[in-house]
Amino acid sequence: MAEIATGPPAAPQLPRAVLLAMSEADIQRQAVEYAVLRRWGYYHTHDSRRSVAGFPDVVFVRERVVFAEFKSERGRLTGEQREWGAILERAGAEYHVWRPRDRNKILQVLF
Repeated sequence: MAEIATGPPAAPQLPRAVLLAMSEADIQRQAVEYAVLRRWGYYHTHDSRRSVAGFPDVVFVRERVVFAEFKSERGRLTGEQREWGAILERAGAEYHVWRPRDRNKILQVLF
């Protein structure tokens, strides 16, 4: 009898060069696509020029709320992004900074 999978799938291993070539938009798009498949709602400000600086890229909502900031492998958080992360964590919010190497973590959190 076949076993039924009860956990998130594992993301395939990618060569380091592929991870380095992935942009913030690439990993964000993959996370949002997976979240939609798992029936999460999400919000993303498409043009953040008139928004408060540093607010996380995406807010996912299902049985809990998850704030996610996406970065490329070499991307760095701005001071405002670090500040928002600290504010959210102090408030008890679930906050993540995700990079291409974090694909399995993303699958676990959004499962």
